Amino acid sequence: MENFRKESDLLGELYVPVNAYYGVQTQRAIDNFKISGQLLSSYPDFIRGLAFVKKAAAKTNYELGLLDEELYFKIAETCDELITGQLHDQFPVDMIQGGAGTSINMNANEVIANRVLEKLGKNKGEYEFCSPNDHINLSQSTNDAYPTAIKMGLLQMNVGLVDRLQKIVEAFRAKGEEFQDVIKMGRTQLQDAVPMTLGQEFEAFAANLEEDISKLNSNADLFVEVNMGATAIGTGINAPIGYATLCAKNLTQITGFPIVSAPNLVEATPDTGAYVIYSSAMKRLAVKLSKICNDLRLLSSGPRAGLFEINLPPMQPGSSIMPGKVNPVIPEVVNQVCYKVIGNDLTVTFAAEAGQLQLNVMEPVLSHAIMENINFLCNALDTLRDKCVVGITANKEVCLNMVKHSIGIVTALNPYIGYKQSTQIAKESLETGNSVYNLVLEKGLLSQEKLDEILDPKNMLKPHNK
Repeated sequence: MENFRKESDLLGELYVPVNAYYGVQTQRAIDNFKISGQLLSSYPDFIRGLAFVKKAAAKTNYELGLLDEELYFKIAETCDELITGQLHDQFPVDMIQGGAGTSINMNANEVIANRVLEKLGKNKGEYEFCSPNDHINLSQSTNDAYPTAIKMGLLQMNVGLVDRLQKIVEAFRAKGEEFQDVIKMGRTQLQDAVPMTLGQEFEAFAANLEEDISKLNSNADLFVEVNMGATAIGTGINAPIGYATLCAKNLTQITGFPIVSAPNLVEATPDTGAYVIYSSAMKRLAVKLSKICNDLRLLSSGPRAGLFEINLPPMQPGSSIMPGKVNPVIPEVVNQVCYKVIGNDLTVTFAAEAGQLQLNVMEPVLSHAIMENINFLCNALDTLRDKCVVGITANKEVCLNMVKHSIGIVTALNPYIGYKQSTQIAKESLETGNSVYNLVLEKGLLSQEKLDEILDPKNMLKPHNK
């Protein structure tokens, strides 16, 4: 067993890899929770969140006289290493686990403690000099450190998600400008409606998604309220007077986010309402994004037997049997991501509801679902923008011909010949194949000059007087 060291805890002794910075409780979690295959190391912002919390806690304990200067500085240095991305491979526990996050909290405590021991010239596991529990977890419980770390992780991750969302909004808006002169038919209930421009359609996509930037940011603002100092259930047992407020102040200084201490720590400890509302904002974004992807697939359908108003960039052959077939694979994969996000939102809802009494033990699956959704959405938004939206082209003549041959333009005649007469024209056009234009002239309902003015598609794109 020369490649292992022996450590002990409440349940007895266990061997840990000799070079591992994690310890016995992390090893038990590795052995017990082989669930999702998604490890804490897959979520670097969460690890940084843990490091923010442990650094702020150490600073607060030092300022309150509970931690000596040398140990504080070594802990702070180690947390800074984690913040910059070092030692992330030392967080091998599964994101979904029992124990209300204790394994993740102890993973952080053990890694930091053993790295500090290394800095002090001691061996890993010599916890009498720096203890995961007595020093790194000083004045804390999993029940305040873990949810606070989740919130610090989500605040960072939201910044990345909003950045991706802003970029795809800009991409759709650029297409809106590019297509501003492409006349086409609008549709309601998949039936011809009235003319519009392809530019208006793509600008609407941009505006639709842009609304969600403020929604995500405002919902993420709820994460700035934390329960550090609550310790086990919110009573603050084993935390010194003033710890909660000072720790929040230190978190603000360390993270740059305006962190505040919850006004009622007993209420805040089991409360998961902030996660629910943030998850709902992602679900809203997913619903909108999926709708847009459906539209892109419809608008590009064909090319001979569909709408074929736009061309999506061809990304790969579409069939193992049908030569020449190219499928809209990018919108399709984003649709599937959106379904996953919507499903994970239900997981968040159930996990939030499942909190009993003074703690919600389901926070591991809740936090995993939200973080997974953020990663999925970031990847999907990047993929849709880079591999689809920026390369879309318009079939201008196809769009214009559909306008010219549609009975939808008869709507523009309502103010001039009345709804009943317009309906008869539309019906006859459908039955005979004769154009709306010709029928109006044949029946002497309007002069050619007036008809040309009314039915000019450009005159039907915005409000105007008779």
